Amino acid sequence: MRIRLTPARVALVVFFLAAAILPVFADPRGHLLRVAAMVLLFAAMAQSWNIVGGLANQISLGHAAFFGLGAYTSTLLFLKLGISPWIGMLAGAVVAGGAAALLSIPTFRLKGHYFALATLAFAEVMRVIANSWASLTGGPVGLSIPFMGTQPAYFAFRAVSSYYWIILGLLAFVCLVFHLLASGAIGYRLRAVRENENAAEVAGVDTFRVKLTASVISAALTAMCGTVFAQFTFFFDPDSIFALAGISVRMAMIAIVGGLGTLGGPILGALFLIPLEEVANATLSSQAAGLSQFVFGVILIAAILIQPRGLMAWWPKKRPAAKAAPTAAMPAAGKGA
Repeated sequence: MRIRLTPARVALVVFFLAAAILPVFADPRGHLLRVAAMVLLFAAMAQSWNIVGGLANQISLGHAAFFGLGAYTSTLLFLKLGISPWIGMLAGAVVAGGAAALLSIPTFRLKGHYFALATLAFAEVMRVIANSWASLTGGPVGLSIPFMGTQPAYFAFRAVSSYYWIILGLLAFVCLVFHLLASGAIGYRLRAVRENENAAEVAGVDTFRVKLTASVISAALTAMCGTVFAQFTFFFDPDSIFALAGISVRMAMIAIVGGLGTLGGPILGALFLIPLEEVANATLSSQAAGLSQFVFGVILIAAILIQPRGLMAWWPKKRPAAKAAPTAAMPAAGKGA
């Protein structure tokens, strides 16, 4: 099987190589590496969302529900039963995938903003349940993961660099899944559904099945990101883990700003937005309350207005093959050479 080296693929390989060697030059417990780890994590989250929002054109505002399910499932299994978060990550992916399947049955009949509102309501329901069920979830107080020193079997490390490499591996895995879906048969069916769902059904595409598959895979990957986030931060509560602006909208905006439905879009979006937000918070928050978020919002609006198709629209495309020179016209019949 021959792999074509396009500029985008070369850039993607260079990015992962550069990201892999970053901890060698950075402080293994420093702030820079922590910010870089959050960039990679949100890129993985946005790529997971991109499967539904980019390939299937199902704009979800409730992916925080799957993110929170992954965090709560793995953490509760660890705190209550002593099960390793590595196993809890897989359990959280199964729980989130099942929840996505149940949610998809009634909501896939909805179109446009109705679907977005339905997913938003689902995330809000999960937040209310987590806040109310204090005996299990800790309620508004949240859950704290005890620090156990370096115990790789229990997803516990002292150095930020260890979490960084795990998150980088998760991003590579999510990107691989997205690539396989986008370049495979299901990817062509999803694009057909995105362009014209009625025409796709007439052509014989089982639209419900392909959208359900995309939704379940997207939810499972998002839940895995939730598990990693919980282990990386050691604490979370319902209002932060199920947050509309902090989780659902942010992962959607990263994918949209980077380039919806593209492999490199979420990575570019995360590289642009997360450091920008970090700089705005560090430099402007002390001057006036909310000023950093205002400036960040203005820059975000400007970026979308300048390039609605995302940063990937500026990426150099593969040049079309040069057309062959026209051959000399054959002499007309009956005429001499």
